Amino acid sequence: MGATKATLIAVGTLGGLGAVLAYSPPHHTLNLGGGPLKGLGGGTTSSPTPSATPTPVQTPSATPTASATHSSTPSATASSKPAATPKKSTPQPAKTSAKPAPTKKASPPAKKLINGTFAGATSKTDYGPVQISITVANSKIVAVTPLQLPSAQPYDIELNNKAVPILTSQTLAAQSSNIQGVSGASYTSQGWYDSLVSAIAKAHL
Repeated sequence: MGATKATLIAVGTLGGLGAVLAYSPPHHTLNLGGGPLKGLGGGTTSSPTPSATPTPVQTPSATPTASATHSSTPSATASSKPAATPKKSTPQPAKTSAKPAPTKKASPPAKKLINGTFAGATSKTDYGPVQISITVANSKIVAVTPLQLPSAQPYDIELNNKAVPILTSQTLAAQSSNIQGVSGASYTSQGWYDSLVSAIAKAHL
């Protein structure tokens, strides 16, 4: 009796174990290797073959290409900057000369021409008085006339005849009292000079 009970328990245990092993969920029946699956009971289970190989889907790159990326920093181009407005040049007034116009000097009045005969003062010398007169035409001395000369001695007359022509020539050439005199007739020459200065002063030459 005991052996029979043990046998029944063993058979029942094996049968339950076989039933459990025989049950396989649908997602466990796939054979990733493609071959038949062998069950614990010795049978084979054919794995369904997928009808088509799935086409790999290209995953878009997460990194944008250099051509697709936009620079975050705007390019500094010449066109982006506003054109500089040219400064209007203010026309400068023409510079005028600071120098005043030269003042024209008033022309002196025309000098009045002198005409006439003017006698000089009498000059007293050791040998006698000497006096002359000058004749002026258009403010020019044109003649000299002796009015008084030393004549006390014959020698004085001889000396006068020699000195008077020379003194007259010197006066007409100088047109002034700037005469040299005559050598040997120094007293007569000095008297002539003094009287000539007086006559020129009277004529306002």
